[in-house]
Amino acid sequence: MQTTLTLCDGVLFDECGACPHCGGELSGYDVKKKQFAIVMEGEQKKVVYVLVKRFLCHGCGQVSLANQPFYPDTRIGSPVVDLCVTLGETMPYSRVSSCLAEMGIVVDRWSARNYIRDNHRSVPSVDMFGIRVPLSIGSLSTLAMGISGGGRIDGPALLAACNYPAITQLSRTRPAGESGTGI
Repeated sequence: MQTTLTLCDGVLFDECGACPHCGGELSGYDVKKKQFAIVMEGEQKKVVYVLVKRFLCHGCGQVSLANQPFYPDTRIGSPVVDLCVTLGETMPYSRVSSCLAEMGIVVDRWSARNYIRDNHRSVPSVDMFGIRVPLSIGSLSTLAMGISGGGRIDGPALLAACNYPAITQLSRTRPAGESGTGI
């Protein structure tokens, strides 16, 4: 799994339709580097970053982010959050963190606890080798297997593998003024 997550390093997300605040026209503003995951490479931690383009609205002046595989108010990519939630269905928080470490993925037990505790949706998953694995990880792994040597995952393909349309729908159906992770 850490190899799959590592292939996401440097992926650019640069697509955004209209302004999510007013529906106005957007123009490029800058690019922000966001932490997607932390994986172990031998004894070293490697931070996997993705690049997210920001846009400025000509109508309301708000800055908006491109479509990206992150849940609101989370600091790691949605596939890793999905993995925490899925594992948390069958084990305590501290064991989730240990299990992820065995997979080469670094998430401290308090972050795992928060992602599991704040989850308010069902994460589609399958049983693999006796462990529940989210479909987003399976789709991402399948996508990574299709990458030839030196190839790279592109932003739209990664969004599709992470089931991004469902994430967009989740964000749009949140009642106005409600904050929190929803995850």
